[in-house]
Amino acid sequence: QVQLVQSGGGLVQAGGSLRLSCVLSGRAFNSDTMGWFRQGPGKDREFVATFHWTGESRYSDSVKGRFTISRDNAKSTLYLQMNHLKPEDMAVYYCALRYGLQPLTAPNVADYWGQGTQVTVSS
Repeated sequence: QVQLVQSGGGLVQAGGSLRLSCVLSGRAFNSDTMGWFRQGPGKDREFVATFHWTGESRYSDSVKGRFTISRDNAKSTLYLQMNHLKPEDMAVYYCALRYGLQPLTAPNVADYWGQGTQVTVSS
C-alpha cells in the first residue's frame, strides 16, 4: 500500500523559511516522479515543484528562486525548502506521486497524494 506522509509546515512571518517533508512507503523511492502542489483558500490546486524524469528540478514561476525541492533516497523522503516566504504562499501543501517517470506538473495526473500540511505566512 502506497502512502505519502507529510510533516513540517506551520506559521511563519513573511520573509521566513519552512521545510516540508514527505515520506514514501509501499513503493521503491526511485521508481516514480514526485512533486509538490498547493491549494490556497478558494483556489484550485496548483503545481509548485517536481523532479523531472531527467533528474532536473522544475518549479512554478511563482516560487522559482525561493523554493528548493530535494530528496533523500536513503530515507525515502522528499523535501521542499521554502525561503523568503510571502503571504501569497499561504496554502495547504501536498506532496504527490505519479507512477513511472512521466512529468508531474498538473494535479490531475497524480496517482497518490499526501495528507496535506498547512503553511501560514503572516505579513
